[in-house]
Amino acid sequence: MAVLSAASLIWIAEAVPAAARDYRYCLQSRSTGIPGNCSFRTRAACMAAASGRMATCAVNPRVAFGRYHRRGRVNSGQ
Repeated sequence: MAVLSAASLIWIAEAVPAAARDYRYCLQSRSTGIPGNCSFRTRAACMAAASGRMATCAVNPRVAFGRYHRRGRVNSGQ
């Protein structure tokens, strides 16, 4: 049982960084707030997820204002 618990914790710990990545578009609704769920690479994918949910899509503010981290670097907008 302890081995199963340890394996589960390792699996969850490895999954978290991938889920925390921000992409260009954010799904925004009353439940997700602002900036919302920023896990969409394309506007089409975001709009498909927003369909029928009283939600909308917007550009991720980290991308719009040049604070998007990519490969350990900060985009200064230059």
